[in-house]
Amino acid sequence: MIRLFTNLWEKFKEYIILILLILISLILLTQNQSAGVKKVRTIAFGTFASVTSVFNDIFNTSSIRKENENLRRTNAELMLHISKLRQYGIIAEDLKEMLALKDTSNLPLIPASIVSKSISVAQGTVTVNAGSADGVKPGMPVINHSGLVGIILSTSENFSIARTLQNVDLKVTVKCERTGEHAVMRWNGESLVLINIPKTYQIQKGDRIVTSEISSIIPVSVPVGIAADFGKVETGIFNEITVIPFVDFFRAEHVFILGIIKSKQIEDLELNFFNK
Repeated sequence: MIRLFTNLWEKFKEYIILILLILISLILLTQNQSAGVKKVRTIAFGTFASVTSVFNDIFNTSSIRKENENLRRTNAELMLHISKLRQYGIIAEDLKEMLALKDTSNLPLIPASIVSKSISVAQGTVTVNAGSADGVKPGMPVINHSGLVGIILSTSENFSIARTLQNVDLKVTVKCERTGEHAVMRWNGESLVLINIPKTYQIQKGDRIVTSEISSIIPVSVPVGIAADFGKVETGIFNEITVIPFVDFFRAEHVFILGIIKSKQIEDLELNFFNK
């Protein structure tokens, strides 16, 4: 044991002496009450406090940023879960098969932030800072805590472009949550509308509109908006219903990308059917 201490002393004696001298100096500084020493002590403690405060701010900011992301993730998951619970209630009332529904609580959510927007009259798009390296693929839905934002159009390694609901090239299959009646929704350059709605449909003003599980693009229920005004169709058997979206596209900053993509088989079947 003595030999061990001797070896340690030989290797680190300079450091040990330095530490002892520093400790002695600090002790003497705390005991000395002269004006000069007090001034040095005040400056030293003030500098230490400032440096400590800066490091605390850095760590606190990082912690708050992470906490905010977790809160946004929780809100998005709750939005999906609440939407699914509403579906459960409606299906239970109509005595439909509940076991066939997919559980959305375990859907993969990829966090992202909107880094740029192109919200034109007809071609609304956003660029997000998540790409193929994060598992993002074209066709994946983009959501936030309020509801559906859009659909991923293309990806690079670290970024992706998504068409928002305010894009004339994006059509989404939706349904009235209350009645279960399906429709196609698109952006007409001024507002979101449900097109070619039979006048026999029971959709009413104020009904919630959600994505339809029969959609080949978004096979889960995601809130979209509220049915508002009915278009004045003078002739024919169809109506057009305006939808007020839940998402504020101008203020949206943080989103999640649902890690699911449309069924290629269903898409091919639909294309073949409608092209006949």
